[in-house]
Amino acid sequence: MPYPFTLPTTSSTPLDAFISSPSHPSLPLEATTQRSILRDALKKHKRLPTIQQAAHLSVVQDAINGYLPYTLGIASAISSGRIGEESVSVTNTKQLQTEWRLTLSATLPGREPPRSPLAGIYNDVAFVLQTLAYIQVQQARAQLQILYSPNIPSPDRRTAAIGSAMKHLLEANSIHNYILNLHTQDPASAPLDTVNSTQVALAALALAEATLITVLKDDPYTTAVIQARNKDDKEWMISAPSIPKVRAHLFARLCLCASDHAQRAAASLAPGIGALDSSLLNYVDDLRRTARAKAARFLACDAEATGKTGEAIAYLRGARRELGLAPLEQDASKRKGWKGIQQTFAEKREDRKVEKGSDDWGLDAGKLEEARVLEWLEPKWVNEPLIATMPSGREYHTPKPFTPPTLDASLLARLRAPIDPHQNAFRGNEEDSGDENMAREPAVVPGAFPGAATGGTSGNAYY
Repeated sequence: MPYPFTLPTTSSTPLDAFISSPSHPSLPLEATTQRSILRDALKKHKRLPTIQQAAHLSVVQDAINGYLPYTLGIASAISSGRIGEESVSVTNTKQLQTEWRLTLSATLPGREPPRSPLAGIYNDVAFVLQTLAYIQVQQARAQLQILYSPNIPSPDRRTAAIGSAMKHLLEANSIHNYILNLHTQDPASAPLDTVNSTQVALAALALAEATLITVLKDDPYTTAVIQARNKDDKEWMISAPSIPKVRAHLFARLCLCASDHAQRAAASLAPGIGALDSSLLNYVDDLRRTARAKAARFLACDAEATGKTGEAIAYLRGARRELGLAPLEQDASKRKGWKGIQQTFAEKREDRKVEKGSDDWGLDAGKLEEARVLEWLEPKWVNEPLIATMPSGREYHTPKPFTPPTLDASLLARLRAPIDPHQNAFRGNEEDSGDENMAREPAVVPGAFPGAATGGTSGNAYY
């Protein structure tokens, strides 16, 4: 499952108080209205229960698509004096100041991430685009969740869900790459969420997830495990799950390619560039390990299909090591409990019979001796050379550049109209996000007196 990003919220910012347009007087006013609609949509999304947020993503996406042409047009007019093919004059009456809540920075447990003040239009554009990328990842999660529902989806429904999730992740990758080309503020003072290293990491992470779910469509083993864990599944009563042959070597190379992308994301999120959320760092490392373990598993299937059973066992051991699991000999060959004591005592008694030359030694038909041979031989299937000689990764996707929405000529022509003195921009219906903690219900502290969380007593408290 892709990483569950949290959508940021933003402050109420009247753009018409910071910028003006002699050629298109209505442009700042209309941009303020669209930004307020986006702010309200983000606030409502944040306050929804988690189970309802997936259905509300399309509303936030429509609000972003409504505001993005205006903010990109203003940024283009400030830097080049043009929006598309039309000449547009936009000037700064004072430095634009916006606030966005940071969602990737590390915070204390139980506390909300802080809001960061941002200067300039391009930083506002970067956060709007990053929010759009988060929405794409969340929509991919919603599609992949269909695979784990109690009602087993049909093969066509499964293929459609995986294809849709892949499309969303590739779109997120292109958006993060587009943000890299924006002229943002100095990286030394930029927030950690939008610096170039974070964008490189998030783009690589989205591409790694898109590459890894490419294998999911044709992986029969994952499907069999999901089906076995489903309590409502009754197909096992009719027939055992079929495991068709797969293009194991190709799938292994795709998984290794996903691991390379995850490794690049981990390198860009390396400690030292700032205090990032530890859950994101752990997720990237787990994704890299999972991709390499999947590659080793497919190589084990490929080796077993060609009769190289020992090599297949070694690859499976390597897969367990990549996941950080205990080796097989520690799980299966460790002698525990009463059975382990009996086995050890029987072996010692057989050894004494052999040493004394008793006529009853070997009555077990060499069973104990063979068990010792297997225990000795099991560690001999070394996996380090095989893991080191795994093939290089193979790219599956060719990401396309992101094309943001633009203002069309007819809309720009309408924005040339002068401003009505009695007309005001829509400023939103939601309260300012800076006062959220005060507006919420007081937290209930277990074991405390009523009203202890707010420093006072409740008027209707019962003692």
